[in-house]
Amino acid sequence: MSANSKTPAITASDILAQKGKTPIVSLTAYTTPMAQMMDEHCDFVLVGDSVGMVLHGLPSTLGVTMEMMILHGAAVARGLSRAMLVIDMPFGSYEESPQQAFGNAARLMRETNAAAVKLEGGVEMATTIRFLVERGIPVMAHVGLTPQSINTLGGYKVQGRDEAATVVLAGALAVAEAGAFAVVLEKVPQSLADEITAAVPIPTIGIGASAGCDGQVLVVDDMLGLFTAFKAKFVKRYGKLGQEAEAAIAAYAAEVRAREFPAPEHVFADQTAPAKG
Repeated sequence: MSANSKTPAITASDILAQKGKTPIVSLTAYTTPMAQMMDEHCDFVLVGDSVGMVLHGLPSTLGVTMEMMILHGAAVARGLSRAMLVIDMPFGSYEESPQQAFGNAARLMRETNAAAVKLEGGVEMATTIRFLVERGIPVMAHVGLTPQSINTLGGYKVQGRDEAATVVLAGALAVAEAGAFAVVLEKVPQSLADEITAAVPIPTIGIGASAGCDGQVLVVDDMLGLFTAFKAKFVKRYGKLGQEAEAAIAAYAAEVRAREFPAPEHVFADQTAPAKG
């Protein structure tokens, strides 16, 4: 394939145009090799602040820093040529003011080559989203369960049941009106996800929402079975890589202790045979 025939990278406009069409595919990634495997199959790859829990052993996403997001965002960018790169804004990097959000969003995009940022919040973040979009920063919104707000939400509970559904719906409508090109719906009832998908003119990306959303996203370590600390109800494990990795490590350790590794085929002979006589 010539350089001129390379598939163009997917943009926010392309994602927006997928509303109501072929479902949008997304996974999280934090490393170059994983991004390379996803590039052909995903429409956008999300460098999620879930990296703090998945790779850094943090108890929540609240301890994730700008520096962590930039480090992993730049690594993922090096593995992508087709899929769009979206990066999470970490807790504390955008809530203070639209100006604070713009400075940090611009830094994330500049230092990682991301094509868009994602931030959490509904009605309360609409002004900030509009401020960013008007200044050339594509924004993916996130409503429903917003993990950066677990201390006020009371944990990782389903959001939008009963009367609370109107709050989530209002948030989705507000971020769409503010200019977000897509909105993540996390851990909301299926009926509410379907209602929001029908109500907003932008794609909905479900995670614990509904197959009727315009797309889906999962944390890659969850769906591969690499992250085994817990399993959310909405996760389907498409692999058991954690079990396979642990078994492989155990086999390696046993062979080393038995002096079975390295075997003859893994070591190097002298370059020249010793002289005879």
